[in-house]
Amino acid sequence: MEKLISNNNQVQIRSLPEKYIFPPEKRPGKLPVSACKFLPVIDLDETAGDNRAVISQKILKASQEFGFFQVVNHGVPEDLMKDTMRMFKEFFELPAEDKAIFYTEDARSKKHCKLYPSSLIYATEDIHLWRDNLKHDCHPLEKCILDWPVKPARYRQVVGSYAAEVTKLAPRILELICQGLGLESGYFEGKLSEVTSLSVNHYPPCPDPSLALGLSKHCDPNLITILLQDDVCGLQIFKDNEWIAVDPVPSAFVVNIGYQLQIMSNNKLKSVEHRAVTNSRTARTSAAFFFNPSDDIMIEPAKALINASNPPVFRACQYIEFLRNYMTRNGSDDDALEHLKLRA
Repeated sequence: MEKLISNNNQVQIRSLPEKYIFPPEKRPGKLPVSACKFLPVIDLDETAGDNRAVISQKILKASQEFGFFQVVNHGVPEDLMKDTMRMFKEFFELPAEDKAIFYTEDARSKKHCKLYPSSLIYATEDIHLWRDNLKHDCHPLEKCILDWPVKPARYRQVVGSYAAEVTKLAPRILELICQGLGLESGYFEGKLSEVTSLSVNHYPPCPDPSLALGLSKHCDPNLITILLQDDVCGLQIFKDNEWIAVDPVPSAFVVNIGYQLQIMSNNKLKSVEHRAVTNSRTARTSAAFFFNPSDDIMIEPAKALINASNPPVFRACQYIEFLRNYMTRNGSDDDALEHLKLRA
């Protein structure tokens, strides 16, 4: 428990401990970062009638160019989003004894709610991330929620309601992607997206943000991610050989394409590298809701997208096989899809 950065909130750490200092080539540095004010913002209120095809194409274009987009008027109540973020922040402010029941450093832990510092390979990683993480399993929700925190008061009620709402939002977005790609309705339903989890990252103020990272650069291994941002900046995406800050948009979700959508779209959609940076003034909290295939399902390019002019780019593999390969990379810069690519 002493490894949790949030437990030291009341202790002013004047210099960054060496175990959190990244090598020069991986540090965020002190260079200014462009603000990504042009990251597409999709208004889901506009999906009625003839506009649906237009919005579908906007999502497709954003997914091809950025691998990211933001959605507004998505149907998740704004008050619920604010209450949920409040619950997360209050949890990390709890006394250590109230958080201890969820603490683990065991990557094989079967707990449906896990609290850990940096990552679940803390003991073996060379450099630690400047974050604490609370991960909730969400499938099936009615079972997993029984292992979630009861403090702060109303935590399960609020976060459970939030999880249910976001679980309804994802199929709407995936259906628009289906339409844009020309796939049959409901293609991504069922085992391709039913396994869900909620990962809450808490980044306390950092003594030297130029040397540390809250999250290293990576692409998400899953199908699609729906992110609830704090009102504090920290998310950056890598585009055109530079890091670009994604400024928070009030009441919006950030949506990003995972590797599985890149495979199933036969490389039409792109999973893009992103990272989280810290700051020295204010704690930041974000919540990523992951939609994953079932471990045993085969992942491959959608057959409707394959023809003589567009041969498959990737071979088929079980999702669990992909995950194992992804995890063994452990921060490698190598393309996690390289081993699946078919040679012409």
